[in-house]
Amino acid sequence: MSPPSLIDAHPKLSDTAPVALSYELFPPRSPAAAETLWTTIRELETTEPDYVSVTYGASGSNRDTAVELINRLLVETTLRPLAHLTCVGNTPQELAAIIGELLDIGVRGILALRGDLPSDGAVPAAGSLRYAQDLIELIRRVEQRRTALLCAGKIAVGVAAYPTRHPESPSEEHDVEVLLAKQRSGADFAITQVFFEAAQYADLLTRARRAGVTIPIIPGVMPFTSLRRLNRLGELAGVAPAPKLMERLAAADNDIERLHIGVDATVDLANAALDAGAPGIHIYTFNEHQSALEVLDKLALPRHHRSGHRRSAAARHQLAS
Repeated sequence: MSPPSLIDAHPKLSDTAPVALSYELFPPRSPAAAETLWTTIRELETTEPDYVSVTYGASGSNRDTAVELINRLLVETTLRPLAHLTCVGNTPQELAAIIGELLDIGVRGILALRGDLPSDGAVPAAGSLRYAQDLIELIRRVEQRRTALLCAGKIAVGVAAYPTRHPESPSEEHDVEVLLAKQRSGADFAITQVFFEAAQYADLLTRARRAGVTIPIIPGVMPFTSLRRLNRLGELAGVAPAPKLMERLAAADNDIERLHIGVDATVDLANAALDAGAPGIHIYTFNEHQSALEVLDKLALPRHHRSGHRRSAAARHQLAS
């Protein structure tokens, strides 16, 4: 009998890999909104997500509240924040200071975004960064200067990806080239903008891999429970939501029925993305936990330790009634 090989001597990896779970939050705009948000945060915390992203504009009016929220997440919860950061209209010096501030409070993940161009057509200040890849490279330079302070650690840098053509892009192929440029600049992973058809994510994945993109591309999904929100996001993304879904939501007799319709459609979309090879699911919560948790309950992600920390949908309905 031959001795076991070194390969046989080591335990085999599980066939079922864990699936990353994350949520998006945004800073509250009022004390009442803050109270509601923290109820949501505590509910989401029980699901043990890998991280929560916090929307944040470098020159936006929510900067102070975003930093305050991120700091409270770090100090008062077990959640790991991924801080959004936009670069349009800001100089490298301004952005380096903001990155340093985030690192000083304990942030170790940044979602590097270009940001929206000024709606008034104002000309950005001289020397301002123009593209997300410029911001990624700046983050890496700041990281390099702070290597000792980070215990030789690494900042996780995420970027945006587009399952459908970016409204300002000439083509979907150009979007993939931009994603490849972000990877070359040092991006670690990408999160997609909202999409409405599973084939859009699968097609993005195929085109990106053929072009040489190797970083994980995580589908961003939103619970399809609000007609107003779906219409608005459809306008922003330049892609109309599925007409049949919109008809079913409009014909629902009440909010509970609308919730069930929207959650089922979201679960179907997320499962199709996972079947296509998605390494995780990023849920745009709009600071509301009920529909996000309903989606998570039905998804049954292959991460067994998470299920023990979730209340069932029935239990939440009972508490809410």
